[in-house]
Amino acid sequence: MRRPASRLLHLLTLTSLLAGAGIISMQRKFPVLGADIGWHLKTGDWIVQHHAFPHTGIFSGTAATRPWAAYSWGYEVLLSRSYAWFGLVGVALFGTALTLLVVFSIFWMAQRLSGKFWLACVLTILTCYSFLLLRIVPRPVFFSIALFCVVLERLFEAQRSGRVQTLYWLPVVFLVWANLHIQFIYGLAVLGLLLAINLAQELAERARVVPGYIAPRRLPSASLAIVFVLCVLATLVGPYSYHLYGVIFRYSEARFTYRMVQELQPFRLRFYGNYVQVLLAAAAFAAVGFQRKLDLFKLWLLLIATALAFRTMRDAWFQCTVAAACLAEVARAHAAAEARESPLQLAGVFSAVGLLLLLAARPIGFSQEGLQRAIAAMYPVDAVHYLQQNAAPGPLWNIFDWGGFLAWYLPQYPVGIDPRTDLYGDEMLQRFDQTENGDPSYRSDPYLNEAGVVMLRPRDRLAPLLEQDPRFRRVYEDKIAAVFVRR
Repeated sequence: MRRPASRLLHLLTLTSLLAGAGIISMQRKFPVLGADIGWHLKTGDWIVQHHAFPHTGIFSGTAATRPWAAYSWGYEVLLSRSYAWFGLVGVALFGTALTLLVVFSIFWMAQRLSGKFWLACVLTILTCYSFLLLRIVPRPVFFSIALFCVVLERLFEAQRSGRVQTLYWLPVVFLVWANLHIQFIYGLAVLGLLLAINLAQELAERARVVPGYIAPRRLPSASLAIVFVLCVLATLVGPYSYHLYGVIFRYSEARFTYRMVQELQPFRLRFYGNYVQVLLAAAAFAAVGFQRKLDLFKLWLLLIATALAFRTMRDAWFQCTVAAACLAEVARAHAAAEARESPLQLAGVFSAVGLLLLLAARPIGFSQEGLQRAIAAMYPVDAVHYLQQNAAPGPLWNIFDWGGFLAWYLPQYPVGIDPRTDLYGDEMLQRFDQTENGDPSYRSDPYLNEAGVVMLRPRDRLAPLLEQDPRFRRVYEDKIAAVFVRR
């Protein structure tokens, strides 16, 4: 049993870990600066206002009739209500809460698997430094990360104990997950991988060809298959039902999207966090590989997670959480588990974290005015105000990066393009990208030819071309944006 002084040190450390992550997120204004925040917010408003779910490309002037599913509608409604009740501060608080949810979920998973508080803290810090606090803003994928940690912990615990009953809550998890973010498919794929490996090992056992260095399966394949089927069925309970899998298929078919969006590009060693990501993966492979019995599920899971993370930088979270789980699980095999914090103690930790974040908010400019300044430094706020006071006939042609913001901040003009890549498809995305970058074909761009208003950055290659184009005249420019209207 832990001594009171040791328990207090643990609680103070956990409080510092969560508060530190929250303050970093608040200081960098991450929760309000994401390119996706605007269209997510407007989608949530639309759902609340219409008491329905969109099935076509709302807010778009170029793809309004194309089929589209708001597959993260649960997140969008929560975001919409946060803004309706508390303004920009509500949006920022919601994003900060999501960041803390991710951090705590990783800690919770690592502690339950390893049984060791300090190891869980170290793994949480390394995992979060790899992908969370330096590069990505709060958005629906944060729910995927948190719920994936829950699924991973349950799967590893079931493997260790041999009790399939540990997995009986997973259908509920997948029901919630499928209505928050489409990457529930990652959790479903991992559960399917465990089932496939169990079936393969069962067949090998019947054929008596199981090598002695392979860890034996501990779960009944039939029960595992029932859990998997129930989880699949749970993902169909929602406004889009099986159509969610059509969205996943369309994403899998995309090609240009993965070249255009930076976070979807292949892994590169550009930041210190990238090196930590590599070290985590290497340590996990070593920990799994040097066990007396090789666990095929963990090995294949690491291989798949590494391949995905190297294919797209966005999936760094997948590799890092898998690596952390494997390291924690291996550590549990070599020592007894420690007692965990009680619910009452955790409630005290969360209360202390909330108080510390409240005290830190004003000094770091975490206020309505401070958040507005941060948005205005990145997005065309003044240009929007100009258009609102000097209306010009549309349609609007805008650059990709601003589409989500403009859908929220300039609702009078349906956007030409926005970050919903599944709505627009490769052909339209490529057309807008070529025009933004001043490709000679811009003169025949049908979307630009129809535009009455063009909004882009002064440094974009298209801007000086429009200065010389007799079809347009510049009516506004500042350091952030330039606005052209048709003559």
